[in-house]
Amino acid sequence: MPQLNMVQAINLALREEMERDDRVVLLGEDVGKDGGVFRVTEGLFDRFGAERLIDTPLSESAIVGAAVGMAVYGLLPVAEIQFMGFVYSAFDQIFAHAARLRSRSRSRFTVPLVVRAPYGGGIKAPELHEESTEAFFCHMPGVKVVIPSGPYVAKGLLVSAIRDPDPVIFLEPTRLYRLIKEEVPEGEYAVPLGKARIVREGSKVTVVAWGSMLERVMKAVEGYDAEVIDPLTLSPFDWETLLASVRETGRLVIVHEAQFTGGFGAEIAATVAQEAILYLRAPVVRVASPDVHVPLAKLVEHYLPSVERIRGTVDEVMKY
Repeated sequence: MPQLNMVQAINLALREEMERDDRVVLLGEDVGKDGGVFRVTEGLFDRFGAERLIDTPLSESAIVGAAVGMAVYGLLPVAEIQFMGFVYSAFDQIFAHAARLRSRSRSRFTVPLVVRAPYGGGIKAPELHEESTEAFFCHMPGVKVVIPSGPYVAKGLLVSAIRDPDPVIFLEPTRLYRLIKEEVPEGEYAVPLGKARIVREGSKVTVVAWGSMLERVMKAVEGYDAEVIDPLTLSPFDWETLLASVRETGRLVIVHEAQFTGGFGAEIAATVAQEAILYLRAPVVRVASPDVHVPLAKLVEHYLPSVERIRGTVDEVMKY
């Protein structure tokens, strides 16, 4: 079984789905001949041609708008936005059209669209290249939000996203693109949307993290009796798995790289307080980035939650 990084795993998922179903088309800036800004689509243009890998103008609104039309009329478009910070100009297409067409048409139309975007910090890139604003999309009814944390789940989740009848925002942690390798089987498998995975079992504290923060959490909890949960899908969220864990451990630490205020961790904390407060032995605590813009290269590691900060927070929670 091949050892692949996340770039290779996503490329494999795209290739296999394009071979399986000729309705799958890719579009975005430089996704064709150049293979994308991170070379995620490398080699696919030579295999499938210009009709199925479409190099678009530099217009995110046009990319997503065209993809919505393609999806409504029977194709399965996968639209790439080069960085998450560039997707904001396509908000109207996602929020006012992709997310609402099923409801607006009383299910006569669906929008089987995937919007892929590298997201998150840690690569020391310029402004708008390290955004982590996944909570924006979690506030949109009708849109699914998926964040893989490694190569194996990245391939399986993308397969499920392409086959899903509704729009999926597929956010790929840029820092993890080539950081880790895992065994990724060739051939068909799917990781279901809306189902979390328990990455590490434990009984004293629950730690939930997604994207590139999972890798740091796993280092931070070494030596602790900690249960680590990777949601994989933020919307819909697997509340059953998380609440069952918290009711067992009585403690919860939430780790995400988005800014503290209004991050999706706040939704998790509120729901746990509502549904499991009688089981809690300690306050629910969030480890997140400060409420400022993502800084430039020399400060980004001071901005993101570190292994040391996560470990210190777990220490504090364990004192209760």
